[in-house]
Order: sequence, then C-alpha cells, then structure tokens
Amino acid sequence: MKKFVLTLVISLFTTLISIATNNPDAVLGVWKNGEGTGLVQIYKKGERYFGKIVWLKIPNNPDGTPRVDVNNPEEKLRTQPLKGLENLRNFKFVGENKWEEGNIYDPKVGKDYSCEMKLVDDNTLEVRGYIGVSVFGRTDVWKRQVKK
Repeated sequence: MKKFVLTLVISLFTTLISIATNNPDAVLGVWKNGEGTGLVQIYKKGERYFGKIVWLKIPNNPDGTPRVDVNNPEEKLRTQPLKGLENLRNFKFVGENKWEEGNIYDPKVGKDYSCEMKLVDDNTLEVRGYIGVSVFGRTDVWKRQVKK
C-alpha cells in the first residue's frame, strides 16, 4: 500500500511539473524590468505573445509632457508616447517555459533586438536580447507584478 501511495504522489507531482512547464500562457501578466524603471504587460494575439509598456517610473519630461520615443530611428515615430509602446513582439511558445522568435525594442537606444524569454519560476522571467546569436546578448531578469 505504501508503494502505491508513493507511486501515486510521484506521478501527480510529475504531472503538475509537466503541466507547469508546458503552459504557453504562463508568461501572461505584468512584469517589472530589472532596473525597476518600467512595467510591461505581456499579452497574447492569436498564438503569439507581445508586450507593451504600461508604467514608467519617470513618466514625464522635466517640462511635464509625457516621455516619448525620441530615439526611434523612424523620425515620424519619435513623438509616440513610451507608455503604451509595444516593445515585445511576436514571441512563439516552444515548450519548457521558453518563448522564442520574438523581438524586443529598447527605447533608450532606439534599437530592435532578437529576443527570447524563459520563465524561471512563476514570478521570474529571463528576457535575453541579442544580435545574431543568443550567445552574444544580454539577459535582464524581470519580476512578476500581476498575474493574468
């Protein structure tokens, strides 16, 4: 009987872990970037995942006007507000708590990078931006603020 109960407990635990690592929507919610300067809401469009800036630690310029995307390489987009800006685009869930094939836009420098995300635990997301190959990149650790 003890073996049966132990086998059952191990089986349930293994099933729960498998479900947790294969939930494409586990990334949905609001995340604080590593610097603590912004919050990004990750949401789903179709089968892909996107994110937009929903809060900024410094939302306004010294003159009181909302901060805008002044470093955008496209001149016509330099007046768009940073709050509401879609900075994560087109991520695909690939299993094992990983989302790949996406892009991240860094408004501080006005550049777009290839990006992948990995959910380390329920409240920790590693966001890795890179050029060309993932090895040549930088990882930022985001913390969950709100779960969807």
